[in-house]
Amino acid sequence: MYVKILITQLFLFASLVLAKTRLVSSCNIANNTSDIVVAGGSITEILYFLNEEDRILGVDVTSNFPKETSKLPSIGYVRSLSTEGILSLNPKLILGENDMGPPLVIDQIKEVGVDLRIISEEQTAMGIIEKISCIASIIGIQDKAKEEIKNKLMPKVKDLKKFQDDKIFKKKRVMLILSMQGTSPIVAGSGTSGDGFIKMTGAVNVFESFEGWKPVSEEAIIESDPDYFIIPSRDMHKGSNVKSLTSNPIFKNTKAGSKENFIFEDSMAMLGFGPRTIMTALKVAKEMHQQD
Repeated sequence: MYVKILITQLFLFASLVLAKTRLVSSCNIANNTSDIVVAGGSITEILYFLNEEDRILGVDVTSNFPKETSKLPSIGYVRSLSTEGILSLNPKLILGENDMGPPLVIDQIKEVGVDLRIISEEQTAMGIIEKISCIASIIGIQDKAKEEIKNKLMPKVKDLKKFQDDKIFKKKRVMLILSMQGTSPIVAGSGTSGDGFIKMTGAVNVFESFEGWKPVSEEAIIESDPDYFIIPSRDMHKGSNVKSLTSNPIFKNTKAGSKENFIFEDSMAMLGFGPRTIMTALKVAKEMHQQD
C-alpha cells in the first residue's frame, strides 16, 4: 500500500514540475504522443523500458541502449543539435534531457510550434523514478508506468536505501574516474553524475570537496586513499586491465589498489540516470559490501 501511495504521489509531483515556458519541462500529456524525437540517452532507455519504443522517430548519439537504437535515424549529439536535422523527421513531440542544446535550436523549435519538453532530472534513485513518471505522463501511460515502476524498480530502490543507511553498512570511500587517459585522471567531484552515482550506492565520494569533473594528481589520489575505484568499462576496451592498474604508481599505493578493488561498469549504465542506473548502483553496492 505504501509503495502504491508513493508512486501515485510521484506522478502528481511530476505533473506539477514548473517550466521555463509552457512548452518546456511540463509533464502534462501531449496533444500528439506518437512521432517522437529523443535528445538524451536516458529518455530513449526509459521509452524502451516502458515498451513504447514504436513511438520513436529518431534519437541522438547518446541513445545507444538497447542496441536496437542503432537502427534509428540519428539527430546528432545532444548538446550540439541542428534544427533542420530534428525537423526533417517531422516529429510531433520532442523529448530532451536538460543538457539538450544549443539554446538557439531550442528557441527555433519553439518558434515552429513543435511540442518540446525538457525533462527535469535529479541524480538520485527517486529522481529517476520521477523522470520515468514525467515521461509516462506526457505520453499518457501513467497506469502502465506505475506497474512497471512498482514491479521492476521500487524493490531495487528499497534495497539501495539499505546500503545508504550507515547504521547497517559502513560507508565505503570511492573515487569514480571518468577518463584514464594521461597522467592526471579525470575524477568526479560534487555536483556531477559520478557523484550522484556514488551516493546512490551508499558510498562517500573522496573528492566531494570540489565541484565538477577535474584532473587530480598522483599525490591527491594517494592522500584520498579510497576503498574502491570505479571506472567506465570503455577504458578496459582500450587495453587497461586490473594488473596494469595495480602496477601503476597512481593506484598501487592506495588501499583500493593494494586490494585490487577496481569496479568496471558501462559508463551510460552508471551515469545516464535511466532505469539501468538504479540496477547498476545496486550491483555495485552489493559488490563493495560482499565481504561486510
